[in-house]
Amino acid sequence: MPDGTAANPELEVLLRDEQIFDPPPEFAAQANANDPAIYQQAEQDPEGWWASWAEKLDWAKPWSQVLEWNAPWAKWFVGGRLNVSHNCLDRHVDAGLGERVAYHWEGEDGERRTITYADLLEMTQRFANVLKGLGVERDDRVAIYLPMVPEAVAAMLACARIGAPHSVVFGGFAAEAVKDRIIDCEAKVLVTADFSLRRGKPLPMKESIDAVLD
Repeated sequence: MPDGTAANPELEVLLRDEQIFDPPPEFAAQANANDPAIYQQAEQDPEGWWASWAEKLDWAKPWSQVLEWNAPWAKWFVGGRLNVSHNCLDRHVDAGLGERVAYHWEGEDGERRTITYADLLEMTQRFANVLKGLGVERDDRVAIYLPMVPEAVAAMLACARIGAPHSVVFGGFAAEAVKDRIIDCEAKVLVTADFSLRRGKPLPMKESIDAVLD
């Protein structure tokens, strides 16, 4: 210790704590990967193991090499091309799982919505067309300044769908902080909302950001 006193023994014990908390058996039984052998498989053939999982996705263009490793630089699935939005949504809907729940959402005011894959796909497609209508093209940056609402997810997936990198700004940030991030990424479009709820009170978002953006 800086003052020469001995360290607290209880703190030292906590720092070396190596307890293992196993999940309940019924929870582990329904896990997507519950066979311990996967660790051995991954260790024996890492590239083959990752390739086996990558093959479960839809690729617009297959990869020519699983891993290109030039320490410290690594490139995975070299030459391959896929669309994240398609793999998150379309492939599930195309497989007949459109009515499966993608996620449940509950707002601060108690509003609840159940979003299916089909719902989210429609929201994403519609917003992707909105972005294109605003002149957003591939490689254009988009800033997303939204509360935690389902539309925020659709906005991110819409950007991925059309190849527009997006910068997600926490909805609780002040307008000046949002402005700095918009400038840093040279965003062509800002996606925001009229207001967000914080502890039950509406806080203006668009009005605040309008005041700092020329």
